[in-house]
Amino acid sequence: MSRAVMYDTFGGPEVLELREVPEPHAEAGEVRVRVSAVGLNPMDWVLSSMPETARQFGITLPSGFATDFAGTVDEVGEGVTGFAVGDRVHGAATGRAAADFVVVDPAGPAETLRRTPAEISDEVAATLPIAGMTASAALAAAGVKADDTVLIGGAAGGVGVFAVQLAALAGARVIGTASEGTFDFLRQFGADPVAYGPGLADRVRAMAPEGVSAAADLFGTEAAEAALALGVPADRISTIAAPNPPAGVHATGGANAHPEDLQRITDALVAGKLTVPIAATFPVEEIQEAVRLQAGRRVHGKVVVKL
Repeated sequence: MSRAVMYDTFGGPEVLELREVPEPHAEAGEVRVRVSAVGLNPMDWVLSSMPETARQFGITLPSGFATDFAGTVDEVGEGVTGFAVGDRVHGAATGRAAADFVVVDPAGPAETLRRTPAEISDEVAATLPIAGMTASAALAAAGVKADDTVLIGGAAGGVGVFAVQLAALAGARVIGTASEGTFDFLRQFGADPVAYGPGLADRVRAMAPEGVSAAADLFGTEAAEAALALGVPADRISTIAAPNPPAGVHATGGANAHPEDLQRITDALVAGKLTVPIAATFPVEEIQEAVRLQAGRRVHGKVVVKL
């Protein structure tokens, strides 16, 4: 037997339970990973609390929980090449990551598995797939480049800390929305912080009289609407997980990222050009508390669960 976080009904963090389950094994074409860390994302609690969204991702009850993981390969099925027992890896397996073991098809279209460089801890590696790919997709959809001034909404969150740094690495000036208590936190990643809320467009205009040329809204549509008010063309604005983005604005997500974006992010981490702030770490036995913190959307950086 092994352990896995499971739920039988859709709902809040209280539906999540750490249970004993049959130990899975790798079959032909599969790899089994002994999981050591799981990075939480908003998508995780959305899938466990919203049945209609869960169905779109093929989630049926009872279900496992979480997507991003890191650990060590401990079984390799027949026909698998490129991975061996003992390899440190990180990847994504929707609705199955929070478990002692996760079995993935490394060649499958719906899963991700990559080796973890020695310079990166499992805790950091477990934060990369969804947040890193989503940030990259949001910036690409907005066409962010070196001469841009880009407005990033929700800049202090788990996706925001990647987007801010990737935009800065591209040579853009970054203005990031956040609460005033996180301004110093954002400055260390290369952003000029601005308070969210009513009057956002006026505050950004005062900070950037030369204008804003692109925007990526990572939390709702406030930043996207402010960018439109500032004259940014709709096709240079992106949103993620916004139910009703303004007309012409790109709605995007990690699934739209380029396959090599994750490698580019990993290379930047190894080179010391990008940092992943881990806001909190919980043992898997405290999965409900970890999800409550992450779902509160006021955490600065990533939340990691250890197994």
